[in-house]
Amino acid sequence: MKYDFTSILNRDGMDAIAVNPPMNASWISFAPIKEGFDLIPMWVADMNFPTVPTIQDAIIERTKHPAFGYFRPRPEYFESIINWHKLRNGVTGLSEEHIGYENGVLGGVISALSVLCSKGDSVLFHSPTYIGFTASLTNNGYNMVLSPLVRDENGVWRMDYEDMERKIKENHIHAAVFCTPHNPTGRVWERWEIERAMELFQKYDVFVISDEIWSDLILNGHKHIPTQSVSEDAKNRTIALYAPSKTFNLAGLIGSYHIIYNSWLKDRIDKESSLCHYNDMNVLSMHALIGAYKPEGHEWVDELCEVLTENVNIAYDFFSNIDGIDTAKPEGTYMLFLDCKGWCTAHNQTLEDLYKKGQSVGVYWQDGRPFHNEYGIRVNLALPKSRVEEALNRLRNYVFCD
Repeated sequence: MKYDFTSILNRDGMDAIAVNPPMNASWISFAPIKEGFDLIPMWVADMNFPTVPTIQDAIIERTKHPAFGYFRPRPEYFESIINWHKLRNGVTGLSEEHIGYENGVLGGVISALSVLCSKGDSVLFHSPTYIGFTASLTNNGYNMVLSPLVRDENGVWRMDYEDMERKIKENHIHAAVFCTPHNPTGRVWERWEIERAMELFQKYDVFVISDEIWSDLILNGHKHIPTQSVSEDAKNRTIALYAPSKTFNLAGLIGSYHIIYNSWLKDRIDKESSLCHYNDMNVLSMHALIGAYKPEGHEWVDELCEVLTENVNIAYDFFSNIDGIDTAKPEGTYMLFLDCKGWCTAHNQTLEDLYKKGQSVGVYWQDGRPFHNEYGIRVNLALPKSRVEEALNRLRNYVFCD
């Protein structure tokens, strides 16, 4: 490979919560690590690979100029986004007027809901549900209505369209958040699945906020279908949210963007996003995006997806052979979601027991209960293969050993 996905990146002391986690946080807890084990970061959704060098090059080049005053996005910013979506997803007809800045995808969700809903309105989500959605909805006074994904006869996560329709009608829902690819299950929706969901949303006049932050991280054999591409109605009823942050590990720089073709929606969401006066682009994050979306960035992501595919295969095979651990192979993202109910029941242990037992040997995986799964654990596989294998060996020898 051209890029380095095998070196173990030392992030200690470099401001990374992945390896220096907040031990007193209210939203997550950690067990002390036993002597002789180091920490393997498999919880928060960022990556443990060095990013593509063109990002650093772009930032360094800009910092050579000693002024960092007020600015406006340069044309290359918009051109980079347009070309990225054209080359990776076949998107045509996208122009600068359809693109707007957001500090983050979650902020974009709330800006959109502020236009679409009144406080106290119900919003449709699928479960398991990304923890950030739950916190954002609760903090901003909206009611989250969950439609559980179901596993089909082949173990593939699917939308339950009858359940979705019933809950839309019963709760008078007119806004839905659609996660594609889905976090935490890693499902990459097929075109017919998105079409059927969008037909249902059209029937009940439901506007859609499509979180597509994971859309570049598609595993071998699968393809991302932008929600806005499945029909003309979908194009105009959907607010799509993207960012280079998940793809290139740039969360610490801040910077996302929305794509909205409906000018009525676009004008109002732009206005809503501006009202806090803090939703402003950082000049270095702008240059980071330009550096990321260069041809080298395309090459880097293609290689990254190969690495992630191998890691997913290794981890899926490991967990699939443990009695009582139920999981589906992700088709996108780098997260593996485990249902540990069978194992916990058979071994008379709680999910907390299992979760802490893994952490005690340095496998810092993530508690899946806040994702609306009583026995869930989420596992980050965006590490060098040697670290993934080491983590699985520790789980085999010290956690799933009885």
